[in-house]
Amino acid sequence: MKAAFYSSSFETVKYWQKVFTEANTLLASEEELRALLLDDPSVPIIVDYDNVAQSINKMLQDDEIIENLIVLERQPNINTGKMLIRRGVKAYGNARMLNIHFEQLLDTVNDGKVWMYPALMQAMIAESEKKATLPDIELLNRLTDKEQEITLLILEALSNDAISRRLGITIRTVKAHISSIFGKLHVNDRLALVILLK
Repeated sequence: MKAAFYSSSFETVKYWQKVFTEANTLLASEEELRALLLDDPSVPIIVDYDNVAQSINKMLQDDEIIENLIVLERQPNINTGKMLIRRGVKAYGNARMLNIHFEQLLDTVNDGKVWMYPALMQAMIAESEKKATLPDIELLNRLTDKEQEITLLILEALSNDAISRRLGITIRTVKAHISSIFGKLHVNDRLALVILLK
């Protein structure tokens, strides 16, 4: 099964090469990752989150699409997993899993489905069964329709750049709307806005 590995750790890449017997692509930089995504956007990208989290988080925050992103780390964390799955990651698990689990993971992702280790899956199911909390509607009614739209994107943790691209407006316009939102809701920053509305 073809896949690409993105890591700055030689040790991790060597381990993954042993686990996957077929020929695979090794990526050592964000530039190489972007080039591969332009050339073959559907290839599964297996990411060593312990070593390249900052690069991946920035891409996710900027709402960049990575079709088959698989994130692995040495000590998987349920909260990290939930955040990544919500951001569109197709699989999250242990970087040192057994070969049989790697194969299941890749088969699942290649079938267009999401793969999670059992504890993460249980946590996601339990969370979805809870009643979803909506932002405070009364506070949102103080805002214009565009400001409400931007506020909901802020609550999804999108950056100004990502909001700009999503809505087809300039970053300057996004910033102007955010300043207006802060003024109308009497908050000073994004964190205060999230706390107020959640």
